[in-house]
Amino acid sequence: MIRKEISLFLKNVPGELGILASMLKDENINIDALAIQDASAYVSELFNARGKSLKRIASTESYDSIRRDSNEYALIRFLVSDVERTVELMSHSDYIFDINPVITVHLENKPGALAEVTSTLGAEKINISYVYVTTGGLCEECVTVVGTDEIDRAAAVLGCQ
Repeated sequence: MIRKEISLFLKNVPGELGILASMLKDENINIDALAIQDASAYVSELFNARGKSLKRIASTESYDSIRRDSNEYALIRFLVSDVERTVELMSHSDYIFDINPVITVHLENKPGALAEVTSTLGAEKINISYVYVTTGGLCEECVTVVGTDEIDRAAAVLGCQ
């Protein structure tokens, strides 16, 4: 199924994720899936991608400065039970965020399940930008979140429309 993912830069200091999670808890909004990465890696990828396409929007010095500053932030990507309410809450709390479509695929929690999905997309020449998976350990099913620039085509290939 196609879902809306929220991504935001969060200060990389103790307690910040707790503040965000508590804000959602207070509104009875469940976090269905969550991934966190150091924002400096994201900025480095952006720099490299812009350099390859010659669409660099800032100078090398600017990107170096942004990379140093980005160590202070983490890139959070998450799915929630109520996107509209979450967007409203985050807007009033001065969070800077973005909303993007992603594909969620319910997979059997067994070896090879992820290989099947990613190989299917690869065979169709659909590039995967990122993936994160949620599982409850011994649960029979896991949820795989797939980010791609070809969301509609990927959803059709995987039968997730």
